[in-house]
Order: sequence, then C-alpha cells, then structure tokens
Amino acid sequence: MAKSSITEPPVAGTLCELLLGAAERFPDQDALVFPDSALTYAELRERAFERARSLMALGVEPGDHVGILMPNCPEYIELLFGAVLAGAVAVVVNARYKAAELAYVVENADLAGLITSDLASEYVDLAGLLGEAFPELAVAGNPRALSIERVPRLRFVTSISAETPPGFVAWSAFHAAADKTPKPSVSARIERVTGAEAAIMMYTSGTTADPKGCPLGHAALAHNGAAMNRQRYLLGPEDRLWAPLPMFHMASILPLLCCFDAGAALLSMNRVEAGAALEMMERERATVAFPAFPTITNALITHPRFPSTDLSRLRRLNNVAPLEMLRRFQDAFPQAVQTGAYGLTETCGVISYNHPDEDLESRLTTCGAPFEGIDVRIADPDSGAELPTGERGEIWVRGFTVFEGYYKAPEKNAESFVDGWFRTGDLGSLDEANRIRYHGRIKDMLKVGGENVAALEIESYLAAHPAVKLAVVIGVPDDRLQEVAAAYIELNPGAEATEAGIIDFCRGRIASFKVPRHVRFVTEWPMSSTKIQKFKLQEWFNAERRS
Repeated sequence: MAKSSITEPPVAGTLCELLLGAAERFPDQDALVFPDSALTYAELRERAFERARSLMALGVEPGDHVGILMPNCPEYIELLFGAVLAGAVAVVVNARYKAAELAYVVENADLAGLITSDLASEYVDLAGLLGEAFPELAVAGNPRALSIERVPRLRFVTSISAETPPGFVAWSAFHAAADKTPKPSVSARIERVTGAEAAIMMYTSGTTADPKGCPLGHAALAHNGAAMNRQRYLLGPEDRLWAPLPMFHMASILPLLCCFDAGAALLSMNRVEAGAALEMMERERATVAFPAFPTITNALITHPRFPSTDLSRLRRLNNVAPLEMLRRFQDAFPQAVQTGAYGLTETCGVISYNHPDEDLESRLTTCGAPFEGIDVRIADPDSGAELPTGERGEIWVRGFTVFEGYYKAPEKNAESFVDGWFRTGDLGSLDEANRIRYHGRIKDMLKVGGENVAALEIESYLAAHPAVKLAVVIGVPDDRLQEVAAAYIELNPGAEATEAGIIDFCRGRIASFKVPRHVRFVTEWPMSSTKIQKFKLQEWFNAERRS
C-alpha cells in the first residue's frame, strides 16, 4: 500500500495545533461527514473558535473541566475542540449512563460546565436524566451561576435544543455569548496550552465497577493519532474513514485524530443502524471501515442489503473479535485488508495495529507490534518478573501514549504503575516479531475444578458454530466444581440452536472442563459504551437461579 506523496509535517504537539495545522493544509477538504451534513477543515476550525468564545464568555478558565454529553453529531467535535482551544479539558461522558451514573461522573470529574443535546430524545431524554440526577436545577435562580452542593464547581448546563429545560442556559444564549469574547482572546489561550496538559478525560467503561476518569494529554493524543496514520494506516487526503463508534470512546476519537493528521475525512453517524451505515459507506465511497467491535460488523454482514452494497473502494477494515469470527469478517470483505488492534483508554486508545503488509494468519491471530516509542513486556502477574517470548502473562506498557494516572484515585494509581510501567490487567503474549497476542482479561478467568480457563478461549470456539452470531462466557457457581462456564449467545438472523446442541458442539472438541454447563440465548446485550457488561449477565443468571 503506497504512502501518500504529501510531505509529512512535524507531529502536532497539542490538539490545538492538530486542528489548526489541518485547517491550514487542507482547508477545503471534508473533515467531518454525517449522513445529512459535512464540515470542511476550515469550517470546523471556525466553529471550534466560536464554541471556545462561548465557553469563555460563560466563565470557563484554563484547566477547567467541560462535560460533553450527547450522541454523535458535528456539534460534539466542535465543542470538544472548542474546549481545548479555550484551554479547558473536554470530559466526554457516556450517553448511555443513567441518572445515578451521571451524578457520579459530574461530581467525580469536577465539571465547571456541561453541554448536552436533545438529538437522541426519541431514545433517551438526557436533559431529563440530568434533572433527575440534580433536582436543584429545577429551582436554580441563575442558570449561569449554579449553586449545587454536591457539585460545587458546576456553574452552568446547556442543551442543544429548541426548548430550554429548567436550570439550563438556553442554547441560543450560549451561541450568542460568543460575541462577548473576541477571537484574539482564544488565540491567546491556545498559546498557553502545552503538550503535557490534559486535553480529554474519558471514563473507563465501568463493566465491573464505578468508572474511573482517565485524563489524556495533548501530546500523547496528537502523537498517537499520527502513529496510527503514519505507521499503520497510511492515509492521504483522498481517504474517507467510516468510524461509527460513540465519540465518548477512543475507537471514535483516535480515528478522528488519525484523519486530522492525514487531511482525510471521518464519516460518522448519530446512531448506528446497519442499513443506513451501508448506504452511507456506499454513497460516501468509504475507503476504510472502523466498526471495531463484532456487534457492529455482524449487523453489517447479516443485513439483507449487504450483498448488493457497493463497497469496492473499501481497502482496509478494523475489527477486534475471536479468531473464527475474524475469519468470517475477512471473508465477507474480500476487497479489504482486515487488521486488528490492541489498546485501552489509559493508553490513548490503541498501542498496536497490524500492518497491512502482514500475512493473513498474523493479522488474524495477533494485534501487530507496538508503535515506535512504545515498549511492551509480558510479566508474571504475581511476581512482576518478565516472561520469555510466547509465554502468557500480564501486558505491561510504557511510552509516550500512556496516561499519567486516574483522576483522584491515588490508591488505584499506586497499584497500576510499577517503575514506569502501566499494568493493563490484560493477559497476553509476544511472538518472535514482537507482535501482541491478546488472551483476555486476567480477571476474566474461570477456575473450573482447579483448572484455569480463559473465557475468551471458550468464546472463540463458540464463534465457529454456524448459528452463533456472538457468544459471551461468564463463570457461574457450581456445587461440585465451584465454578463452571455459562454461555450467553446471540444467534444469526433466521438461525436456530438449542442449549443441548451448543453443548454437544463443544463436547469432544474442547477439554471437558471448558464445555459450558449452561447456555442462554439473548437478542439484546447489556452494554456500557462498546463493551458487554458481564456483571449484568452474572446478575441475570443469579436472578434466574433464585426464581
């Protein structure tokens, strides 16, 4: 795959520099495309400056935390860059949170302001959830100077909506406030921003506990976006990358930064629906698809429109899934090179992608080698001793992409860092070419009659069943073996299977202690942002046993 002939500029040191540099180099290129709208890089720069001026007029100071709570939309990115241009930290909040979770994050993140939207009102009333989380909003005397005891730093809340909820600053007023801040004031703020400062704070998905704030630095984010582009994706201004994941997730933000480094266009959607996604990729002539998670890719390839959709320009596909599922995905997109990835929020999203020149088996079975400037070691989870090539252990990471620690969590930070290495909690190994193999979460291990079993290993085998669309395995109590595997399965459209049939499919083909003792079929999954919440499946199973 040939690299773009355009001379590479120096890597941006901040997200401010990344946006301004892209707008200078590619002013008329599409930066952000939605099904019914598009912004060029020059237009996005102007919109971001306007949002920064509004935030400053409402009292946002350098270092303040500004929350963004909304589904994907152009305003999301305008506000994210508006916050960083104003010297603030953009806190991207999971739009699937309920009232109690929102209250926790607003308090924990020390938000100075929060911006939401009614764009998803037919699915969720975000303003209503905030009103439930903070009843004081209903009686707020001055929406521009809130005084709520639980969140003393919160000064304002606004919503992109025609109607203004109680206690909110009207969106029209937020928009008009920009006139009170001259544009040079924003430029002065930009000059003060350094690469070491936090630019974005994300909250981990919270699949097993309260989410933790991960402040991610300007330079780390900008450099990781450049590494994704220059070392693995090799994009040019002609590329159009479809990345539909929520913008409160690094699987959307990192591709965005990669596109900005290249002058490419990011294609996004308010809500992922397979038919609309296929139509968009065809119409916009997508060259790269970044579904990332099997729930999305499965929905695409099983949609009735998939066989007739013209995706001939698609040359690259990113997926993370069990082996047999990855084979199925690659077969479904023969025109594209499918690559995988390894990473986590704490490392600015991803530290390794497969290179497109790797052979198929390497791309199916490994996550590629780490980016230049990032070190990975495999350590014994108990002793911390480094393990030899090929042996499984905990993945430890250090380098430019690793965050400096969780927000207001000193005890968690003390256990997460060892001599400059970040302990990921993931089980992995390295091959002879230094490529990462991911084997699951260390804590996602079952102890079946004394035998250690990775849930991912069973999930990978179940994915080979022709009727299985997605399988998730948890450990459940057993009187004889203490713990056994229970499989929750979503079937392919029109497919049929039984609990006995699934169990028989495993018997004699995998070790007996790995065979699921229980099988449950589901049509919907309990989700965080992009991850299935296994603790919810545990709750489902326990409730079933009690009934």
